[in-house]
Amino acid sequence: MSERAPSALDREKLFAARLHAARVRPYLATALFALHVVESRHVPTMAVDAYWRCYVSPGFVDRTPLGELAGVWVHEVSHLLRDHHGRGDRLAQERGTEGPAERLRMNIAADCEINDDAFGEGLETPAGAVLPSSLGLPGGLLMEEYAGRFGIGPLTRDFVWLDCGSGADGLAREWDLGPEGGHGLSEQERDAIRFRVAQGINGRPGHAPKSWRRWADEAFHPPQPWRELLGAAVRSAASASGAGEDYSYGRPSRRSAGVPGAVLPSLRRRPPRVCVVIDTSASVSDTELGSALLEVAAIARAVGGRRDMVTVVSCDAAARIAHPLCGAEGIPLVGGGGTDLRSGFARALRLWPRPDVVVVLTDGQTPWPRSRPACRTVVGLFPREGRGGSWREDGPDHVPDTPPAWARVVVIGSSGAAAG
Repeated sequence: MSERAPSALDREKLFAARLHAARVRPYLATALFALHVVESRHVPTMAVDAYWRCYVSPGFVDRTPLGELAGVWVHEVSHLLRDHHGRGDRLAQERGTEGPAERLRMNIAADCEINDDAFGEGLETPAGAVLPSSLGLPGGLLMEEYAGRFGIGPLTRDFVWLDCGSGADGLAREWDLGPEGGHGLSEQERDAIRFRVAQGINGRPGHAPKSWRRWADEAFHPPQPWRELLGAAVRSAASASGAGEDYSYGRPSRRSAGVPGAVLPSLRRRPPRVCVVIDTSASVSDTELGSALLEVAAIARAVGGRRDMVTVVSCDAAARIAHPLCGAEGIPLVGGGGTDLRSGFARALRLWPRPDVVVVLTDGQTPWPRSRPACRTVVGLFPREGRGGSWREDGPDHVPDTPPAWARVVVIGSSGAAAG
């Protein structure tokens, strides 16, 4: 005889589990209590949408131990705090992929990002939780990085039931109430919750896992207009003809049909390789160097989260060692002397594989290469008082060259950009 489904949602048990989650993860309490519960028999377990509604299956609550249910609360609210719905949409657009299978892969990748260090220390791991080790992957990566390291196949067949809702991947579900439905949060309310959670994490350092501390630091430095412009400039440069393109036999060209007996390769777009040259001369302040590292993180997001495709070179009068972003806990910014970013350009162009885009973060007090480099160039310019007036690098009457016309220029801290 089959077990009878519960007639109604056990809200007392569900809310007791949320209270337990808030006690063991107090920095998430504001977010946990901001979720509005919607009873639904369409969801397999619990799911969220972008408007901070949590859809809950009565049967799932009935059969899940309270301790595990608390872990599910933390898991679902983590999707929203980390903007997995927005990131999932951007990833789908960048890769030109769509459909349930691709969204399942994003959901699994997002779960790996969350579950890597979400449980333990008073919080039980829910049954069936997807861990990076389940797919033979390392911990500490982002959703975008995980999504590029596995496909839907034998390793993921145990997770086909997984559905954390549109809040996990950006694809609307049949049960979603949508933007016009009741009890949804506005964009301003959602941002305020993220900021308060970040305050709670930064206010008690050491009480949150490393991934949450990294998230909180980024939440305190939200994307500004110039970061959006910088990312757009990088994507524009990377989308130029020949950038990030290669031939592959993995998917034969459609023109093969016109050449009987021959298989022609298709042109395949890969993530662009980006080298970031950071001006570390004495005229650049520590605050600006800190901002430069935040720009590096924004650049990594602009190329789909592929940190392995980003390299950083620090340069004053001479270029230093090129550091791959994917393997560095912290990028050492060495310098403090005069400025000659021509050596930085030369170091970047000697890299192998050669970058598709060179991004230079500088105050502009430098000579520039005479000729256009053999790749697209974006210049992030730290603002200076009286730009175009006198400068005091070599003397009171020194006026540096402006960035060359072949570079796309973005003034960091400004809402405008100069097209090059």
